[in-house]
Amino acid sequence: MKDLTFGTLLAVFEEIFGRWLFWLMVAVAVIVTLAYLYVLIRDRSVSWKKFLLAQLSMPVGAVAAVWFLMAMTNSALSDLGGPIDIIVLLGVGAAGAIGMAILVYTAEALIGSGRTTGEPD
Repeated sequence: MKDLTFGTLLAVFEEIFGRWLFWLMVAVAVIVTLAYLYVLIRDRSVSWKKFLLAQLSMPVGAVAAVWFLMAMTNSALSDLGGPIDIIVLLGVGAAGAIGMAILVYTAEALIGSGRTTGEPD
């Protein structure tokens, strides 16, 4: 593999996760992102209570993302071979943490109290 192109990345991710699961994950990520943007525009400010709860959920998201990747690739932490493996693992954990924070903040804003009324959180 001499060139790393967008098509190559898509093929690799579809091979790892399977075509349907990969595109389902992409669709869920787009929906959650759009819902997050909707909440931010609707509320016109960040609720610090919701933000704190979202931050507290980040370690769960990091562990879940790493566990999911290990399960999908039939790997274990003992299979890590070098610095690039550690960097990728940390990147997956960071992406999982950020994704979980966005998901929790959005879910609480949509399901919870709804729009803020101007009262301090």
